Amino acid sequence: MHVGMSVVFQNTGKLVSDFEIYRNELALAALAEPLGFESIWSVEHHFTDYTMCPDVTQFLSYMAGRTNTVRAGAAGTGGPRRDPLRVAEEISMLDNLSGGRMILGLGRGAGKVEFDRFRVDMGESRERFVEGAEMILQGLERGWCEYDGRFYKQPRAAIRPEPFKSFRGRTYAAAVSPESARIMARLGIGILIIPQKPWREVAKELDEYRGIYREVNGVDAPQPVAAGWTFVDKSAERAREMAMKYIGGYYQTVLDHYNFAGDHLAKTKGYESYGKMAEKINQLGADKTIEYFTDLQVYGTPEQVYEKIMDIHRRVNNSSYVGVFSYAGMPAQEAERNLRLFASDVMPELKKFDAGQPIDMSEMLKTAAE
Repeated sequence: MHVGMSVVFQNTGKLVSDFEIYRNELALAALAEPLGFESIWSVEHHFTDYTMCPDVTQFLSYMAGRTNTVRAGAAGTGGPRRDPLRVAEEISMLDNLSGGRMILGLGRGAGKVEFDRFRVDMGESRERFVEGAEMILQGLERGWCEYDGRFYKQPRAAIRPEPFKSFRGRTYAAAVSPESARIMARLGIGILIIPQKPWREVAKELDEYRGIYREVNGVDAPQPVAAGWTFVDKSAERAREMAMKYIGGYYQTVLDHYNFAGDHLAKTKGYESYGKMAEKINQLGADKTIEYFTDLQVYGTPEQVYEKIMDIHRRVNNSSYVGVFSYAGMPAQEAERNLRLFASDVMPELKKFDAGQPIDMSEMLKTAAE
């Protein structure tokens, strides 16, 4: 199994400066390659302390320069708030800088605060995402962007530096709604799974996605990448206590950033399925909802964490696991302890497990450092 790690740059409660958060998260990311992780990820978000990484390709370019072999995973980039031509250029540049180590993760977004402050109509986001994703993916395959859509009318423009290998097999997107999963299948994009709803619903949507993917693309869909908020401790009791505090604290920031309990998403075109989420949150209450999310994540002793990841694999057949180890105001020393224990006591067993096809079968170029 491919094993990666993600840093999310949260400043929950603003207990320290944003600068200190960056120092701590960069120090954690610097451990990825020495500890044996195979990829480093982050996700694009804007304007709040939920996730302070407004330019994920800039962060990954920095990390690519500090590493030799670890892959660079961009989650949630290239959304409807950004010019797809610029996104295609940035992706190609990062891939050239890193010697072909990039894993591309596209995302539509669901944060009203982000759409509002970028002055983009959230009700247009699904159509904008589809047009933008088509333009980006076509451009990366042929080396130039040209598009004639409702929202994007792009005269032919070369991507320089030119893309030098295909992004097929290394492009993913998080698909929270059933409609999004169908869109990703038609676009030929893999699925990034973040546990947040009943596994039976995830399995049903994956089955539909895989059927559409094969019908449209003529081949089987790539195996999903699964991400999870992770907490490992030698004590099962302490692991649960800390998971409820920090993973639960993380999900409180989700509820705050997206306002999932509100009714605005159900009334916004393209987000109607989120209305069911709001109903469930309001039925259960915030505390029960947070507890439910926490129990979907990966925490416990090393043995329990390994088994939970194996359980995810049995449910969704993922070939990769990406852990998040620092979140919700967790002290830096606790985050490093968490990461190191996972790396020493869990990751070696995961890597031994044959989970199927790895991300991107193409041969990577050697970096200058090699």
